[in-house]
Amino acid sequence: MRLDKFLKVSRLIKRRTLAKEVSEQGRITINDKVAKPSTKVKAGDVLAIRFGQKIVTARIEMLKDIVRKDEAHLMYTVLSEEKLEKVELQFIDDED
Repeated sequence: MRLDKFLKVSRLIKRRTLAKEVSEQGRITINDKVAKPSTKVKAGDVLAIRFGQKIVTARIEMLKDIVRKDEAHLMYTVLSEEKLEKVELQFIDDED
């Protein structure tokens, strides 16, 4: 199954077009490799998705083309949610 379709069906990302955009921006990795929307996923793969200031890591448990909303969470297991610290730009003062 394609990555963008999995993200939509599992409801990790609400719309397939949004899943495509996020993966095209390089914000999704599969098994520590940057993934494209067309990357094939399989059960056992570990996804890391960067949502703004948060990284969600999840393992794919099963693949299905059609899933009811209340069963979508069974398609993956969240391994961790890591909040990133806000990075503030440091200005370098060249005049000393």
